[in-house]
Amino acid sequence: MNAHEDATPGTGPDAEPYRPHVALSTSSLYPLGVPETFEAAVELGYDSVEVLVTHERMSQLNHQLRDLVQRHQLPISTIHAPTLLLTQQVWGKSWTKIQMAAALTEQVGADVVVVHPPFRWQRRYASNFVEGVRVVSRATGVKISVENMYPWRVGGRDAVVYAPHYSPLGQDYDWVTWDFSHAATARMDSLAAIRELGPRLGHVHLTDGSGETTADEHLLPGHGVQPVAESLQHLGRTRWEGIIGVEVSTRRSTSADERTQWLAESLEFAHRHTSVPDPAVPDPATPEPPAAEPPGA
Repeated sequence: MNAHEDATPGTGPDAEPYRPHVALSTSSLYPLGVPETFEAAVELGYDSVEVLVTHERMSQLNHQLRDLVQRHQLPISTIHAPTLLLTQQVWGKSWTKIQMAAALTEQVGADVVVVHPPFRWQRRYASNFVEGVRVVSRATGVKISVENMYPWRVGGRDAVVYAPHYSPLGQDYDWVTWDFSHAATARMDSLAAIRELGPRLGHVHLTDGSGETTADEHLLPGHGVQPVAESLQHLGRTRWEGIIGVEVSTRRSTSADERTQWLAESLEFAHRHTSVPDPAVPDPATPEPPAAEPPGA
């Protein structure tokens, strides 16, 4: 995608200002739960909640989730399936997790399911994962978006523990979730990846990372090394229609007030950097063509 492709329907001088849909992930409030996430999202002005399905029963039960939606008049936009290493016992077998997450998405009126690629030791699951995700997605009508992951480092060497790979680039997924913290750990360029994914970008996890550790840090956006601001600016220019899910770690906050401040800062960051500038200003991520050399140079 280049700067000229920003001239899409809805981007003329009379177009409505672009405003991203920003969700607050329940993982951002950990170890607090789903109710506390709804309360924070309403207080701070988030557009919706992303629910990470965990061992917490409320995260799994559609009637309790619908009660929270009704009580707070705030939708659930995203269900993150229990495909993390620590949730391997939730909802049984691997394909059952995907199917139940898709069903829960429909039941609560959400838009997208986020899943992780299989671990390499899940050989049967991994053998048809790419096509299997597509089959479940099309059968249910639910957007299933596969998240970028990262290598584990063992003895100073990278170990690829995800299949077909931790990077979704080059994989035949219909939809991809891009997580900036995972990209930092994998030492990938998020802006280049997002531009390469183009219309297959189905979801974004707004966060950051230092790129100096093997840990999945989930720093506040702008507090790491990833081109998060530039990536959001690109999404704003192209009027991307997906959901930005704030997925930051607040466990190191020293008080409830500081945690609230961090979540407010993340929301403001999303709004500020997706604001569409003057269309006459070129996208800084798009390199200028080289100047023609004078004859005989």
